[in-house]
Order: sequence, then structure tokens, then C-alpha cells
Amino acid sequence: MDIEILHRPSYSLVIASLDGNERIRAEAGAMVSMSGNIRIETKAAGGILKSLGRAVLGGESFFQNFFVAPAQGGEVTLAPELPGDISLINLYKNRMMIQAGSYLASEDGVALSTKVSIKAFMAAEGLSMLEASGTGKLLLSSYGAIYEKNLSQGEKYVVDSTHLVAFDAGIKVQPRTAGGLKATFLSGEGLVVELTGPGRVLIQTRSPQALINWIIPQIPRQNSSD
Repeated sequence: MDIEILHRPSYSLVIASLDGNERIRAEAGAMVSMSGNIRIETKAAGGILKSLGRAVLGGESFFQNFFVAPAQGGEVTLAPELPGDISLINLYKNRMMIQAGSYLASEDGVALSTKVSIKAFMAAEGLSMLEASGTGKLLLSSYGAIYEKNLSQGEKYVVDSTHLVAFDAGIKVQPRTAGGLKATFLSGEGLVVELTGPGRVLIQTRSPQALINWIIPQIPRQNSSD
């Protein structure tokens, strides 16, 4: 499978060129276009319980699409819901933790599961994160561009929880406040996560939560007297 990413970092598009009988797994709604001979299989990948876990706890779709190429091969293009970047991760018998909503697509050799995490809950990232493991190509999406930070052994780095996209599973994660009590409530930073290396961290330059917080006050409200 050959992967090309165009129009980075604002409106990224994946072009997946599949060899004969190859297939790629993608989030529901991620397909933009495809060759006319590509076959789509929609299923609850991993079974009902795993799919339910990904949907309820991991923020992903219950059903996922598998795009299967015929003998002569074919092309599928994919894009995320929000404008932003796409990062290609080559897993090789390792694991990566992914925030809800950042998984886009992967090869067959990549397994997805939901990991319940009290730390994720405390950091306002939901109750759990997705864990990608195995060997193969993994595509992650972001809101805004992706900034990759490689941490050395014992190096600490602090990230606003709403900007965190993914990180190597071996990284230690500790939720904390941005500063003292005053800074936490008045600085606009709120909760952050402290990550301790070694490993890589993927950070999105924009926050979906900040977008939501900006949009809500702009929505016209109906006058109670009407």
C-alpha cells in the first residue's frame, strides 16, 4: 500500500493506492473518493463488544469501513471531519495511544482497542483512549497542524489536554493543573497533562473545544417573550 498526503497542513487529503486484493480500514464518513472497482465492507470490526467500547468509550464509529481493491488494484482518498493535518505513523510491533476522534485509517496489521484510563478522565479527555498496536500504517488526523515532539529519557513536557493527539504508549502521563488555583481558573488553560519520555508526542495546533466555546456565544438565542 502506498500512502500520499496532499494539501497539508490545513486541508489534508490521503491518497491510498492499494495493490491487488489489499484493503484499508477507515472511520465511517472518511471516504472522499475511490476507484469505481473498489468494494466496501462495513462491519463492527473486532466484534460487537470491541466496537461498542470504541464507540462509547473511545469516541469512534461503531461501524467501520474496509475498502478492498480488486486484483488490478485501486485508489481510495480519505479526509477527516475537521480542517487540519494528517500524520502517517508506521507501527512496528509497538503501541500508540490516541485521543478520541483522531483515528482516521489503518492497514490490516494494526489492531485497535479501548483502554479505560482514570488519568484520561481526570485530564478531561473522556474516560478512555484508543490503543493502536501491531505492525502497519496508521493515519491520524488533527484540528490544525500536527506538531511532533520527541522526548528523551526522563524529559518532561506539558501539553494542554485538548491539544493532545497521540503519544507512544511507553510515555508516562500525569494530569495536573496549569499552575496554582488562580491560574487554573483564570488563565484559560485549565487542566494539562505532563508527559515523561522517552517517546514521541503528537500535538494539534488548534483545539476543537476552543472552537466550540467560540461558536456557542455566536448562536442567536430565541427571545423568551416570542
